[in-house]
Amino acid sequence: MRRTLALLLVFAAAVARAYPLDGAEATGIARLEAYRLAQEGMLKGPRLPKGALLSSGEIRLRLADRPDFEIPPADTTLSAKLRTLLGGDAPRYGVVLLDLSDPAHPRYAEHNSDVAQNPGSVGKLMVALAWFQALADRHPDDLEARRRLLRETPVVADAFIQSDHHTVPFWRPGDTRVVQRRIALGDRANLWTYLDWMASSSSNAAASMVQKHLLLQRGLGERYPGSEAEAAAFLAETPKAELGKLFEDAIQSPVRRAGLDLERLRQGSFFSHVGKQRVPGTSSTATPRELLRYLVKLEQGRLVDGFSSLEIKKLLYLTDRRIRYASSPALADAAVYFKSGSLYSCQPEPGFVCRKYHGNVRNYMNSTAIVEVSGRRPPLHYIAVVLSNVLRRNSAVEHQTLGTRIHRLVESLHPAEVAPAPAPVTKPVERSADPAPR
Repeated sequence: MRRTLALLLVFAAAVARAYPLDGAEATGIARLEAYRLAQEGMLKGPRLPKGALLSSGEIRLRLADRPDFEIPPADTTLSAKLRTLLGGDAPRYGVVLLDLSDPAHPRYAEHNSDVAQNPGSVGKLMVALAWFQALADRHPDDLEARRRLLRETPVVADAFIQSDHHTVPFWRPGDTRVVQRRIALGDRANLWTYLDWMASSSSNAAASMVQKHLLLQRGLGERYPGSEAEAAAFLAETPKAELGKLFEDAIQSPVRRAGLDLERLRQGSFFSHVGKQRVPGTSSTATPRELLRYLVKLEQGRLVDGFSSLEIKKLLYLTDRRIRYASSPALADAAVYFKSGSLYSCQPEPGFVCRKYHGNVRNYMNSTAIVEVSGRRPPLHYIAVVLSNVLRRNSAVEHQTLGTRIHRLVESLHPAEVAPAPAPVTKPVERSADPAPR
């Protein structure tokens, strides 16, 4: 049947930044130093909330001592409360919540936990996993060699970045401000910076360059990164079908090796149009529960190994403007490890104007968040995953609102201890000295 309705299809990705600010020297990610200087008033830049100011040493894997931890059965009472938060739109949500605040008594709640949809930019979690698996395979017993490869491997933007409207931060020592712009042809940075741009700015251009280098690493083997001429020859001379198979194995086998289900969690293609043209791919999918299992394994240090899991967690640590679910004011004092992504499409409809995050054909919004609040007693630690498809409404605002509601729900499970009022200080009464005898 001939279609007469034009569809507008847009990938909309997060623009929040990640990685702790003291990591510039170790990683070569220049914008971290710029943001650190901004906190000290030495550079024009964003002032970060308290929860974004942890040092690298304060970020840890909170289930590392529990490698056998399993997600408990769903708590029916808590699941009912979770569903109530969604109101009449509940059928269009898939939500899971794992409360780890009381380590001895974890609680799990779910609603439509197996609903599947395209994860959008959340699929970049699988790209990060694939790269750290590749590093571990190449240097299984040498962590410094892995760091060196991330820090010293140059990545130069080429046609694989086309096309992407997202901006990323550029800064060099001596600059008075951070410049936000799109990645352009010829932009050079190290692999760690491109991973940061992918995870924090959620740049599709950066993600596609990281994916291209993942493919090169698989194809060139020990010769990687090789010269630009060698990389170009490999891509030009390898049959397209073989490139597709190499890429599929490079990005999907790590998911299986981590004990995750590829039928429920899969990134199947490049994030750029040119990448999709040059390297065949497959479909992408995710469910709330399988994304939760990814994050649980991360907290256990079981995504490849402890080093890899911790580095991925650092890449997800928000250290700039918070968006969507993470922008909830209730999370200002919380450390938030976050990835979100959206995919919306529109068709003509009387009285309807297609706007960002308001799709009327599809309006996918996906959020994953590890939340830690240490400045209260008892502290809070929980993981939330939200997938939604609420049509014609601003899904970014919907997730922000839900972020507040879920946080208040977790707070209600662990009421804050009220510090006892200090004992009143009795001021001694000053008395006049007895008059001297005459």
